[in-house]
Amino acid sequence: MSDEKPPADGSGKAPEPSGVDLARVALRAAREAARARGDAAQQKKQARRGGLRSGARTDRRDPMALGAAINRLLTERGWEAPAAVGGVMGRWPEIVGGDVAKHCEPERYDEDERVLVVRCDSTAWATNLRLLAPTLVARLNDDLGHGTVRLIKVVGPGGPARRFGPLRAPGSTGPGDTYG
Repeated sequence: MSDEKPPADGSGKAPEPSGVDLARVALRAAREAARARGDAAQQKKQARRGGLRSGARTDRRDPMALGAAINRLLTERGWEAPAAVGGVMGRWPEIVGGDVAKHCEPERYDEDERVLVVRCDSTAWATNLRLLAPTLVARLNDDLGHGTVRLIKVVGPGGPARRFGPLRAPGSTGPGDTYG
C-alpha cells in the first residue's frame, strides 16, 4: 500500500515534488551516478594512501627544485635582504678586490640599522677601508638594491686577552676570584 494520498483535484496524477523533495531526488541521482562511475571508491582509496593527489596541472603540493623552494621560502619569510647580504659576504673578494679581502672581512650585517660591520687585521687597513667606505656602500647598493647598506662600520684588530699580572694561576678568572 502506498503512503501517498490521491491528489485533491481528482486528476489522478501524483503532485510534482518541490523543495526538500527535489533536493532528495537530485542527491539520490548524483549518488547513483557517482557509484556507477566508481568515483567514490577511487576517492576512498586515495584517502587511504595519504590524501588526494594533484592533477595534471601544477599546484603547491607538487615537488619542486631546491632553488625554487628556497626562493619561495625567502619570499614568504621576508628574508631577501639578509640573504642578499649573505651572498655579498661570500663574494667579498670579487667586490672589494683581492688585496683588501686578504686584510678585511665582513663580520655581520644589522638588518634594522642596515649597517655592515667589517673587521680588519691592522689599523692601517682599517683606516684605508674607512676611506673607501662611501665607494663600497655605493657598489653594494648597486648590487643589492638601493638602501640595503646604509653604512659600513670598520672595526680594527682586537687586542690580546688581558692578563692581570705576570703570575697567574691556571683556571683563575683574574684577581677578583681570590676574594671571598
